[in-house]
Amino acid sequence: SGGNKGFDKVVWDVVEQKDGEQPSIIFKYESSDGEEGYPGDVTVTATYTLASTNTLRLDMEAVPKNKPTPISLAQHTYWNLGGHKSGNILDHLVQLSASRITPVDENSIPTGELLPVKGTPFDFTSEKKVGISIGEVGIGYDHNYVLLEYSGQEKSGLNHAAKVKEPSSGRVLNLWTDAPGVQFYTANYVNGVAGKEGAVYGKHSGLCLETQGFPNAINQPNFPSIVVQPGEKYKHSMLFEFSVE
Repeated sequence: SGGNKGFDKVVWDVVEQKDGEQPSIIFKYESSDGEEGYPGDVTVTATYTLASTNTLRLDMEAVPKNKPTPISLAQHTYWNLGGHKSGNILDHLVQLSASRITPVDENSIPTGELLPVKGTPFDFTSEKKVGISIGEVGIGYDHNYVLLEYSGQEKSGLNHAAKVKEPSSGRVLNLWTDAPGVQFYTANYVNGVAGKEGAVYGKHSGLCLETQGFPNAINQPNFPSIVVQPGEKYKHSMLFEFSVE
């Protein structure tokens, strides 16, 4: 749920916690009809599982109870594989399993087009430093990439969406998902945020890979529908796999 008080600003209940080889925790939130302008009562859960020592899985589910409603949940972690105090992410190498983006108008709303990235600053089909072309896209990247239906790589039934590498440490993040899109965002509006251990986070101090339905899908009939009917289950999974190269 977007709006001024989205799901990131509400209190969720912990409904289950498991220990063992694959520890997990389930958070639940009940969204009421009309909240932030959205129709219907919706039950939402987010399940975090430590699938292995280096893999975190997130499963998000939502079930509308009484009215059809648009649902597209995204996870908005800021990643900096150099460490949170290491400065900006312009030297991070990024590869995205996407050959098209959904271009936006002057209000950053997708127009309904699907634009091939080849030959543009948006091309991350092969590994590329974030900073190489960032100066050509305004204040930075904040665009929805149309993920390939099959990237050629699969894990736990999920498609490979992105690879991020921090060259000096060799740390690598691979992201897998079943979502149709991923918003690539380079913290363009982060400015003077007080962080951990006295750090101050500035512009481009992290990057986000928000797997999602396409923004503005509710107004674009050619985009995959994000409307969920009462009793149907919305489900969206992602796998964050960490390694060193």
